[in-house]
Amino acid sequence: MIKKRLLANSRASGTIMTLPDERYRAVIQTRLFLKRLCDPRLTPRVPKDIRQQALWCLRHYPDDWDMDLAAEQSPDVFMVRMDPVHKFIVDSESPLRREDDKSI
Repeated sequence: MIKKRLLANSRASGTIMTLPDERYRAVIQTRLFLKRLCDPRLTPRVPKDIRQQALWCLRHYPDDWDMDLAAEQSPDVFMVRMDPVHKFIVDSESPLRREDDKSI
């Protein structure tokens, strides 16, 4: 409940903090979603034009190699896995975190 409230408040104020490992996973998960969307066996009710749009989006979408390279060259933007201690420190320093927040 606290997390939802904090997320809602952060969206209203325009201050959403995304960590590099979260951003990395979002890109990977979006690619998997688009691939599933293209497969009529997995999503039989999706219209053909939506499938074609998803396929078009995937044409130049970063693959695992691209994402690993991006994480290596820009660890402040993309990170495959954040060290647990570093993640704890970053999360606890978040301006959205309150003293009574037990989400970690």
